[in-house]
Amino acid sequence: MSTTTIVELIGYLGSILVLFSFLMPSVVKLRVINSVGSAIFTIYALIIHSYPTAVMNFCLVLVNLYYLRRIGKEKHYELLSVASQDRFLTYLLRYYQKDIESCFPGLNVDLEGINRAYIICCDASPAGILLGTEREGILNIMLDYSMPAYRDCSIGQYLIWKLPQDGLRRLLYSGPVDHHMAYLSKLGFEKRDGVYRKDLL
Repeated sequence: MSTTTIVELIGYLGSILVLFSFLMPSVVKLRVINSVGSAIFTIYALIIHSYPTAVMNFCLVLVNLYYLRRIGKEKHYELLSVASQDRFLTYLLRYYQKDIESCFPGLNVDLEGINRAYIICCDASPAGILLGTEREGILNIMLDYSMPAYRDCSIGQYLIWKLPQDGLRRLLYSGPVDHHMAYLSKLGFEKRDGVYRKDLL
């Protein structure tokens, strides 16, 4: 393989990664992949002596790193307890229905069967939904959903800290886990008799 071909492949790789990054629903993944692609394209531009292109892509890397650093800082979440038939809650469930179905295949969200409903906000924007049935401080979770831009487990960590202040001492989850295992594991849920359990106190 000639040197020219290798250089061209480097350029194509950088371009593909930059384009692919815009398909990411998560802002964090978008900026990470975009940073890698821009860094590779910076190297390619330097090799072919296209200095304006190199400067532009290097600046993109710096911009991405700046925002990743901001995202990495502690997010300001707020837990809002709402009625199960709250109009904003039903709107969010309807708006994110397809994504919820892809994350939790076969899940039937029955708002009539719950007595605890929460909307988690981040800087006044909805970031997550938690639905379940509570009895004697034990919450049987029906839905623990994070909007695509907030899927870094920070909402789950916030809930584990915050929910005891709302009288909860244990979380139980027995719903679909195909796309949920890494999240449950990272938050310390343990499987007992087919049910995932997390003690909060």
